[in-house]
Amino acid sequence: MSVSHQQIEQVRAFNRDYTRRIGVLSQGLLDSPWSLTEARVMYEIAHCPGITASELVADLGVDRGYLSRILKRFAAGKLIARVASGADARRLHLRLTPAGRGVFRPLEQRARRQVRTLLSPLDAARREALLAAMSAIRRAFDPPRAAGGVALRTHRPGDMGWVVERHGALYAGEYGWNEEFEGLVAGITADFIHKLDPARERCWIAELHGRRVGCIFLVAGKGGSARLRLLLVEPHARGLGLGSRLVGECVSFARAAGYQRIVLWTQSRLVAARRLYQRAGFARTASKPHHSFGHDLVGETWELSLTPGAPPAARRAARAAKP
Repeated sequence: MSVSHQQIEQVRAFNRDYTRRIGVLSQGLLDSPWSLTEARVMYEIAHCPGITASELVADLGVDRGYLSRILKRFAAGKLIARVASGADARRLHLRLTPAGRGVFRPLEQRARRQVRTLLSPLDAARREALLAAMSAIRRAFDPPRAAGGVALRTHRPGDMGWVVERHGALYAGEYGWNEEFEGLVAGITADFIHKLDPARERCWIAELHGRRVGCIFLVAGKGGSARLRLLLVEPHARGLGLGSRLVGECVSFARAAGYQRIVLWTQSRLVAARRLYQRAGFARTASKPHHSFGHDLVGETWELSLTPGAPPAARRAARAAKP
């Protein structure tokens, strides 16, 4: 998906506003003689004593020559000490001297006071929303590479509202679907709560490091079938195998509950979801054009047989289509 001009300008506007608020445009950071980069290098040495110049270059993405000039200034002021590595004398570990710690300490204190001043006018709800947004930005640019932090749980109060809101927002943003789809999801979640049979129906909520990132539902259908509904994975959590894991949980639960098959309804343009269903053994059994959610769509029915020895769903569909 291409990045629009409006999206680019939104990021630039945020950057301009935030840098102004935290005062990094001033000649010296936090009313000090040190630039932002110098203060950041000092921070890393203070909090990671023994760090090397090469590690600073890698961690901060700063030019090696520029970093060398900063370290020379620190050394001239006797703010840092260089200690040779016992394993390699050419490798020098950096530490703040007592004089360096004396310079850094007030910088740290001013930075904390600045953030406290920034957060203090906000009430608890707005403060939590701000911190959650900051965390989301960090996760978006540094997505997890493994699903180790993912946990699946059953639903609890508050989850249904999240399911409705995220379906409405994501499908509007990614496919342009209108509020009719959000209304459909709201109806499905309301029916789930009002008619829930815990022995045969379930909702799974996926969390990544304690935050909701996905969901899926399994509900009773007709004639011994179960219905898979409302699969969703947040964009920043995709690529972890979470969608396959959610579908797998549904299939395992449906087998244990004694269902004969699982049926689902999806749209032909939801390519990633269709691929997940196909990998899990589902087969498309029907398709039909329709106009919904503000668009001309092709709805598809997919089915997975859970009965040993039963013919695959695709073969049954082909037989039914014969004259």
